[in-house]
Amino acid sequence: MSNAMFDVIKEELEELENNLQESIKADDELVTEIGLHLVTSGGKRLRPALCLLAAHGGKDYELAKVLPLATALELIHTASLVHDDVIDEAGTRRGVITANAKWGNKLSILSGDFIFARAFRLVASGDYGNYVADRLAYLVCNLSVGEIIQDKRAFEASTDVADYYDRIKKKTADFVEICCELGGHVGGLSKEDTKKLATYGSAIGMAFQITDDLLDIMQSSEKIGKPAGNDIRQGIVTLPVIYALENSKFSDELGAIVTNKDMTDAMVERALEIVRESGGTDFAMNKADEYLKGAKEIIPESLPADIKDAFIQVADFIGERDF
Repeated sequence: MSNAMFDVIKEELEELENNLQESIKADDELVTEIGLHLVTSGGKRLRPALCLLAAHGGKDYELAKVLPLATALELIHTASLVHDDVIDEAGTRRGVITANAKWGNKLSILSGDFIFARAFRLVASGDYGNYVADRLAYLVCNLSVGEIIQDKRAFEASTDVADYYDRIKKKTADFVEICCELGGHVGGLSKEDTKKLATYGSAIGMAFQITDDLLDIMQSSEKIGKPAGNDIRQGIVTLPVIYALENSKFSDELGAIVTNKDMTDAMVERALEIVRESGGTDFAMNKADEYLKGAKEIIPESLPADIKDAFIQVADFIGERDF
């Protein structure tokens, strides 16, 4: 992720990196080794950065107060990705070997559990009260439910757009929403402006996941740091695929591919070709742009100019990213 948009919190993000590495250290050398591998594998730090930006807008901003929360949010994200990689049998993420590929599924799952626990320990040490703990518990529940729904619907040629939106809301948008909301809450932002930032977070979260799904179809494996067409290979129907299933003259062929649990590499390539030629990628990008437009329009006017500009730059980055 471009560093320029977060120049206003550059020093805070450096502190975050230190905190992340300290927070996963354990008495056991292997646990520490796996944890360090996971938190230093090139994450975008979008979620904690948004939390810090939101907190900056409030009257009670103190780095020492918000840093444990921001660190915990990134740890929750990291732990969820570890579990995702086991479920997906992924060999790389961000161009780096996954924990499950390096240490096996058992140690990866246990390491993910360890990191979840570390996150909630940080929240407890921050003395944020029941509201923050409740929202984070809600977040982890929704992450799990989103994955369960996705797994249940795998290899179905579904054209239910509402189902897709619900799934990505639980998997991605709710997380980004809560990062903005809790940052504003802890920083002392007004309830009205905290709610606006939460809405902003939800909107850019929806756009982020739609563009992520687009990259899986449009880019090469080398560019995105993980296998291209991986969603189709796993039977996961995303927005561009839904559009193609409804509008392509090859919809029957596409439907036969995405419901085939034994699809070959050639079938994946054919499915990608059908989706790209259907106009599905343009349709999905237009939907992402709608979310980003709404996000930028609801950014609170009360925020300091540099903080508001950073939120705008984040939205622009999501619309323009190609990795």
